[in-house]
Amino acid sequence: MGTVPSNPSWNPLMPNTEFISTGFHVPERVVTNNDLAEFWETSDEWIQERCGIQTRHWTERGGETGSDLGLKAAQSALERADMDPSELDCIVYATLSPEHFFPGGGVFLQKKLGLTGIPALDVRNQCSGFLYGLSVVDAWIRSGQYRRVLLVGAEVQSPALEYDYPEGRNIGVLFGDGAGAAILGPAEESDRGVLGTNLFSDGRFAEHLWVEGAGMRRYPWVSHEDLENRKLYPRMEGREVFKHAVNRMPEALSALMEEHGVKAEDIDLLIAHQANLRINEMVARRLKLRDDQVYNNIQRYGNTTAASIPIALDECARSGRLNRGDLLALTAFGSGFTWASALVRW
Repeated sequence: MGTVPSNPSWNPLMPNTEFISTGFHVPERVVTNNDLAEFWETSDEWIQERCGIQTRHWTERGGETGSDLGLKAAQSALERADMDPSELDCIVYATLSPEHFFPGGGVFLQKKLGLTGIPALDVRNQCSGFLYGLSVVDAWIRSGQYRRVLLVGAEVQSPALEYDYPEGRNIGVLFGDGAGAAILGPAEESDRGVLGTNLFSDGRFAEHLWVEGAGMRRYPWVSHEDLENRKLYPRMEGREVFKHAVNRMPEALSALMEEHGVKAEDIDLLIAHQANLRINEMVARRLKLRDDQVYNNIQRYGNTTAASIPIALDECARSGRLNRGDLLALTAFGSGFTWASALVRW
C-alpha cells in the first residue's frame, strides 16, 4: 500500500470527499475488430497494433441512450451503497454525446431515477469530463453544500461514426459506448478521500479534435452542406493528439504528486483515460510506473470517453484490484484540448 502524507489542516467541517460506491454498464452488443471489416478496410492486427483495442460495446441503432446506460450504472452504484435514489442531493453528468441538443442528459437521468427538485449539472469536457466533474463534486462536498452526489460519465458514440466512408476508419475503430457512475460523500477519516485535483485546457488546439458542424456559429445552424461535406462527424489530427496526450497527462499528474509529496513508488494504481493503449503505455513509462501499478481495459471497451475512468474504477473496486487505503492516481486528456488529474486515498 502506498504511503500518503497526513493532512494536518483537515477540518471536519470541510471534510475530504470519498468514493462511497461505483457502478458501470455497457450495451450487450460486442463488436470485434473483424466485425469492423464490414464497414472499413481494416483488420484485427492493424487495430491492435495502433491502439490495442480488441473489442468494444455498441448500442443497437435506435436503442439505448446515454441516460439509459447512465441509469443502469447509477443503479449498480446505488445497490452497492445500499442507497435509495431519494438519498441523492445532486447529479453531475459528463458526456460528449448528448442525446439531445438541449437539455442536457443529467435531467433525463434524474427523471429515470424518479427524482425531482435536486440539481443536475452537465459537464462537457469530453474525455476529461469525469475528472472535471470530480473536481466540482469535491468542492461542493468540502463546502458542505451537498452530502451525496451522483457523478456519471455516459457515452453513446457509435451512431456518430462514418460507416459509409473509408476515412471514418481511423476514428471509428476507437470508440465504444458505455457508462460509469460513482456516488461521493464526505469522508469520516482525515486521511481518506480525494487529496486533490487539477484541471487544464488550451483552446489553441480545439480544432485538432472536434465536430465542426451543427452549431450556432452560423445561420442556419445545420444545413445540407454540412451533411454533404461530412461536417457532422468527428475529426482528429491523430499525431497532434498523441503528442500532447503523452506529455500533458504525466505533467498534470506529476505536478499534483509533487504538491502532495507523493513519489512514483507510493502509487498503488494508476487509471488513465482509455483513449489508446499506446498512449497509456508511454504515460506510465514517463511517470516511471511498473506494469503492476497500472490498469487498462481499453482492450475490451475501446474509448468510452467520459465513461472510461469510472468504468475502470468499478472494475478495479469490485475485483479487488483497488482496496481501501490504496493510493489511486487518475489522469485524462481529450478534446479542447483539456486535461486533468486527481489523487485519491481509496
